[in-house]
Amino acid sequence: SIASADMDLNQLEAFLTAQTKKQGGITADQAAVIAKFWKNHRIKIHESLVNQSCWENVLKNMNWRVDLKSQSRHIDQINTPVAIVEMELGKNGQ
Repeated sequence: SIASADMDLNQLEAFLTAQTKKQGGITADQAAVIAKFWKNHRIKIHESLVNQSCWENVLKNMNWRVDLKSQSRHIDQINTPVAIVEMELGKNGQ
C-alpha cells in the first residue's frame, strides 16, 4: 500500500499509526522500522515499480511546433495551421 500510493512522510505516518491501532496490526517498533526503511529507499522502490510497469518502448524526447502557411495558390489554404510533432522512442532502460 505504501509503495503503490508513493506515500509522502505525512501519509506514511498516518498510515502506520492506523496500522498500529488496528486489531491484529503491527507494533510501534515494526512501524518505526517500516518508516525508516521507506524514508531511506523510497526513490529506489518507486523507480523499480515504474520500470516494472513499462513493457516496451518509452518516450525519450519530444519536440513540436505549429506552422502557418503564408503563401498558397488557393486563398483558403493561407493561415492554415499545421502541427509538426517529433517523438523519439527507445527501449526501456536504454
